[in-house]
Amino acid sequence: MKGLNKVTLIGNLGKDPEIQQLEGTISVTKFSLATTESFKDDKGQTQSTTEWHNIVLWRGLAEVAYKYLQKGSLVYLEGKLKTRQFEDKEGKNRYITEIVADQLIMLDRRTDATVDE
Repeated sequence: MKGLNKVTLIGNLGKDPEIQQLEGTISVTKFSLATTESFKDDKGQTQSTTEWHNIVLWRGLAEVAYKYLQKGSLVYLEGKLKTRQFEDKEGKNRYITEIVADQLIMLDRRTDATVDE
């Protein structure tokens, strides 16, 4: 049986997108995204929890996000989870899990914009 690696999120950017150019022509943009869930506790009080996600966008989608998004922007994203390993300054192996998005819809703009990679 085939597996499925799909993530769907609606949330707000935690910081302005940062863009890098790789090999001269390949753009990659990264930013954090906050998703908040609300629920009622045992006393009927509304509580909320926020999860933070590391988002990565490539090529044209990276350029669109960098141009139009800013801290606080509300977006809908679809993509997949990807974990990568890197070595820190002390030589220790570290891991980071990111969402590599392939679809982005800007929700807080007057005209909805959908961009596919």
